[in-house]
Amino acid sequence: MKKILFALVALLLFVTPAFAEMKIAYVDLQKALNLSKAGAEAKSEIAAKAKEYETEFKIKEGAFLELKGELEQQAALLSDSAKQEKVREYQQRVAELQKFKQDAQRKLQQEDGKLTQSILKDLSVILKKMGKDGGYAMVLEKSEGGLVYIADHMNDLTDELIKAYDKSYKSE
Repeated sequence: MKKILFALVALLLFVTPAFAEMKIAYVDLQKALNLSKAGAEAKSEIAAKAKEYETEFKIKEGAFLELKGELEQQAALLSDSAKQEKVREYQQRVAELQKFKQDAQRKLQQEDGKLTQSILKDLSVILKKMGKDGGYAMVLEKSEGGLVYIADHMNDLTDELIKAYDKSYKSE
């Protein structure tokens, strides 16, 4: 038992200086996504698509509200079969409107995810090169990694990453 304890203490004495010499940095990828040129373009692209969907939704909603108004005005005058037909058409329009809204949200989320993944992939390539060139043993992710404590002397590569990415980024 003493031999094992002695071996562990000896191992810790040899390993501790190695950890003290390690260069470690961190980066906030969420900040890099939001502040980079590509991130800003992606945000504005998604916002423009959202506005298109919103405009189309309002047009469809206007036609739906017109039908609803007709149904309410003519309800007393229509025969039962005609009233049932109008109610069926009304319900179909409600379902179409809901489906359009859900499809638009899904498409926006997919497009946002696709753009985000593309940017993150590019950032990762640049970050790996920065880490290697800077002699860092480790680069941690601040926002997703759940870092609880960051020492004052630890390097933040976020702004440097944004500059390097923006320099390499070619907008379409």
